[in-house]
Amino acid sequence: MAKDLLLEIGLEEVPARFVRAAMNQLKDKAEKWLAESRVPHGEIEAYATPRRLAVLVKDVAEKQADSNEEAKGPSRKIAQDEAGNWSKAALGFARSQGVEPEQLYFQELAGVEYVYAKKSSIGAETAGLLPEGLSHLITSMSFPKNMRWGGYELRFVRPIRWMVALFGPDVIPFEITGVPTGNISRGHRFLGEDAVVQEPGQYREALRQQHVIVDVKEREALILKQLEELKAEKGWTIAVKEDLLEEVLFLVEYPNALYGTFDPSFLNIPQEVLITSMREHQRYFPVLDEQGKLLPYFVTVRNGDLRSIDLVAKGNEKVLRARLSDAKFFYEEDHKLTIERANSKLESIVYHEELGTVADKVRRITAVAETIASKLAIGNDEAAQVSRAASVCKFDLVSQMVYEFPELQGIMGEDYARKLGESEQVAKAINEHYQPRFSGDAAPSEATGAIVSLADKIDTIVGCFSIGIIPTGSQDPYALRRQAAGIVSILLAFDFKLQLSDLYDIALAVHKERGLKRSEGDVRKELNDFFALRVKNWLSEQGYRYDVVDAVMAPGFDDLAGTASRASAVAACTTEESKAEFKLVVEQFNRVGNLASKATAEGVDPSLFAESAEGSLYEAWLSQREAFQSAVAARNMDAALQSAASLKPAIQAYFDSVMVMAQDEKVRDNRLATLKGIAGDIAQIADFSKLVW
Repeated sequence: MAKDLLLEIGLEEVPARFVRAAMNQLKDKAEKWLAESRVPHGEIEAYATPRRLAVLVKDVAEKQADSNEEAKGPSRKIAQDEAGNWSKAALGFARSQGVEPEQLYFQELAGVEYVYAKKSSIGAETAGLLPEGLSHLITSMSFPKNMRWGGYELRFVRPIRWMVALFGPDVIPFEITGVPTGNISRGHRFLGEDAVVQEPGQYREALRQQHVIVDVKEREALILKQLEELKAEKGWTIAVKEDLLEEVLFLVEYPNALYGTFDPSFLNIPQEVLITSMREHQRYFPVLDEQGKLLPYFVTVRNGDLRSIDLVAKGNEKVLRARLSDAKFFYEEDHKLTIERANSKLESIVYHEELGTVADKVRRITAVAETIASKLAIGNDEAAQVSRAASVCKFDLVSQMVYEFPELQGIMGEDYARKLGESEQVAKAINEHYQPRFSGDAAPSEATGAIVSLADKIDTIVGCFSIGIIPTGSQDPYALRRQAAGIVSILLAFDFKLQLSDLYDIALAVHKERGLKRSEGDVRKELNDFFALRVKNWLSEQGYRYDVVDAVMAPGFDDLAGTASRASAVAACTTEESKAEFKLVVEQFNRVGNLASKATAEGVDPSLFAESAEGSLYEAWLSQREAFQSAVAARNMDAALQSAASLKPAIQAYFDSVMVMAQDEKVRDNRLATLKGIAGDIAQIADFSKLVW
């Protein structure tokens, strides 16, 4: 007969950002332990609030599954001597498996006889396994930050205050840091009392009676429902940011949404400032009108019931008023700062001890941006805007507002620059040069911001690589992967006639003026390898198959737009509707490529053609080559691939009637040279041998 299993770990309040990962970890560990212990079970549900982590496993068998295992030992040659007696190796194997030598037997594997042993064991009672198993499960958990308390050695995210461990109606007895297990959980800190859980299936309802919603999905649905009801009642748009919702979700056990107001005079401050202050300091959801303009209201979620909700709203209004007053003060003080004075302050802020100050970085960004603008041959007026935007792109870093809210860098720069008389183009570029700020974020909307963004990002990457700061594993403290992904995104969004190697060259030239710590050749190679992974990731994110990605990356990826076009063209031919016909084309491409690798001669001499199929293939190749090369130059890879595919009948006829590896050396070399020329064109699209059918 099966029983449900419940484990709840009661804790002091856990930081909201740790809770979901901890909940999932507990579930994964429970599932893994049950599998390793050979205990059959049903569905596993995980629960969490700020004060608890819990897992409920349904239909857990009362007994382990019986085990019958077959273990392989040494070969017969090693296991027995010439007289047929067991060797020391065989006897040692028997001891290690817990069987008598008489129980050993031989079995053939891949033409060789090996000694085997069968181990059988009867499953133990689950109840006997649970105390040690669950105790180890808890103590083996890991967290981003741990703590110790009392005189205990255990390191855990927060002190353990109670534990519920039930197998059916029975308590699973064990103790951690002086806290014994039982069947009593704790309700809401202020609204609830202790909750007696008679059996695991009653867990959710028992806690609900004590004002705790333990089911994360239910709690989230309740919060969203309350926000929707407020939205419908008031006609508002409530800006629900996913990361804020996630944090609020793990700050409350019994959510109730409420709203408050603030003085409309604060709306004279840019709404990004007010929204950031509400979200970051108070965990409030801002309220917007239909046009996305901030209204003088806020919405928050209380960890409690509706009693005295008006007083709670007034208390929140009072706290927010102080926060917004601070923001208003910072904003007004910042208006006393000029761009020139702000830039001079950057001279005393160290960017990196080996890369100089932030002012040094701004000068490098300006030099790189101006070179990019020159290479793109943009107009003089736009080039001047790029230069100005680059030279002032970091001035807001010394503002009080950005010091208080670093996430407003660029946003405040745009606002201040506009008020200080900078052109709209420059002001916008100051903000947009940080874009894309994260995965999935938009690229800058205008070329000025895009050029400065490229300059900033490539300077950061090349600067770090030049002093040996290269991301390894999960370590990327300077977010170089994100910066590189941003470069890929911008180059593709704007279709700049700019190659990745151009950016390496420009940035390396600027950094060489201060002196490179490492070899330029090493830095360039590492940059190329680093960007190769970013381009691969980008192609994968677009939904291209791994083999298509490998195939189109083989000719190189320096020209990102061309690489993207090649991926699109090849992918279109590998769909279910097209792949049968395209596979035949690829087979001919690969035959050409395999033989072309043996070629040593470069030119083709038509006078050496001995078969009509040779001339036919050569003429077919020449007749389409101009169109093919034009299509490649125009990055029209669909047309280029169609042009190359048109050679299929001629290639097939060629291989049907021509012996490429002829005895006559000149004829053979000429035939290989023909194939080499065709293979060279095909290789400009992809390495088709990498496609998997």
